[in-house]
Amino acid sequence: MISVCSARAIQAAPSIQLFFPRNRGRISYDVLRIATNHSARCSGSDECGETLPEPTTNYAGMRLEEIVKTNSGKVRIDSWISCRIDGISRARVQSSIRAGLVSVNGRVIEKASHNVKAGDKINCTISELQPLRAEPEDIDLDIVYEDEHVLVVNKPAHMVVHPAPGNATGTLVNAILNHCSLPMVTTTNEELLSDMDISDDELNSIEILSSRVSEAPIRPGIVHRIDKGTSGLLVVAKDEHAHAHLSAQFKQHSIERVYISLTCGVPPSTAGRIEVPIGRDPNNRIRMSAVSRTNNNSHAKYAASRYKVIENLAQGGFSLVEWRLETGRTHQIRAHAKYMGIPLLGDEVYGGTKSMAMSLLRTRTSSSSHSQLMQLVSSLERPCLHALTLGFIHPHTGKNIRFSCPPPTDFAEILGQLRQISTKKVTKS
Repeated sequence: MISVCSARAIQAAPSIQLFFPRNRGRISYDVLRIATNHSARCSGSDECGETLPEPTTNYAGMRLEEIVKTNSGKVRIDSWISCRIDGISRARVQSSIRAGLVSVNGRVIEKASHNVKAGDKINCTISELQPLRAEPEDIDLDIVYEDEHVLVVNKPAHMVVHPAPGNATGTLVNAILNHCSLPMVTTTNEELLSDMDISDDELNSIEILSSRVSEAPIRPGIVHRIDKGTSGLLVVAKDEHAHAHLSAQFKQHSIERVYISLTCGVPPSTAGRIEVPIGRDPNNRIRMSAVSRTNNNSHAKYAASRYKVIENLAQGGFSLVEWRLETGRTHQIRAHAKYMGIPLLGDEVYGGTKSMAMSLLRTRTSSSSHSQLMQLVSSLERPCLHALTLGFIHPHTGKNIRFSCPPPTDFAEILGQLRQISTKKVTKS
């Protein structure tokens, strides 16, 4: 049984001793910047030996003139251009389109959704970076734990962690700035904060790179992320020491992270480990893809997840699955679940669609209940994924602390409905 939010102290462990001024109740301004010596030491490769991307120019003024050679169906112009300028984000291309800097056959294009076809002559000039501001906002936070060094929050589904083009307000960072009484933060780092692949493993490295191209990345205290649609626990650093210490724990994969999900279908075994690299899906920039080692995808990165089936639901149509991450790649659980053939319920991007859910339910339930189930499934607006447990060594006390929070109402309601059809316990949660 999942209990209410709780913290549990375990065996004490020594912490890294660094001296930084304490700052009760506020996030240090130093957290908004990366130390110069650390940036220099990490340039070129991270502490795990992975090569970091070289910092690029901001692309401003870059020109593209090209004729579309083949017609591969409906291809949006923003997607077509972003695939031809290595490293640029789709959001940056869209900004250039809005600025009137993209034309097709001599006619300025106003919509990023414009479809290109074979023979079209494309002219594009990349626009200047626009400042992106994060302002304090009075947004309620579900605070699970707080002291002068760290803050643990239970993030609701649909809240973005940090501002980006299209999500400049209402984010966790906006709420943190207000909670800790910090002023507005401004950055010109639109590129790195848009739709770039930033996993938990890579987040610290990206902050180092961003410090080279902007004055202050707007991620005060953020050392890891969870997707917009994912609910659950997230830790925030409130001073430089805590930020460095927690970032190191994430890079060493010593942070305990346990997720639970509802999957369409049942895993092939009750427990297992999946070790399949994850990279950007070449056909869809907002989606990641788990690829086998035989697949020639040089951008795919090592990823490993362990899973355990807790419960079989609705006569084997669905399952409650626990996940433990060994790495922190972008969309890791969602991509691995799709690879296994058990996409997360409600995950329209990775195959766990409403139509798939209803097709599984129709064959396992009486026709009289279909209308009610259709209404329930239709109300799902996110993947059924929840960050259940978070454990780490406290940066200042050296104690191993652990927190748990049950899933929110939308997750609990559909779990309850599936249990009413049928349930079979497999392993203890």
